[in-house]
Amino acid sequence: MPRAPNYGQERKERDRQKAAKKAEKQAAKVAAKERSKPEGESESQTNTETAE
Repeated sequence: MPRAPNYGQERKERDRQKAAKKAEKQAAKVAAKERSKPEGESESQTNTETAE
């Protein structure tokens, strides 16, 4: 006899996987953005932002 569907649990699992994938992609974007910055710019920009 087939098991009864547990739609709530299946939905939560899909949402969890989707959120994990989205977070991984966002982290990759941030890392790529940091790599593309010139070395001197990242430090000077943080100093000017904190001074304001």
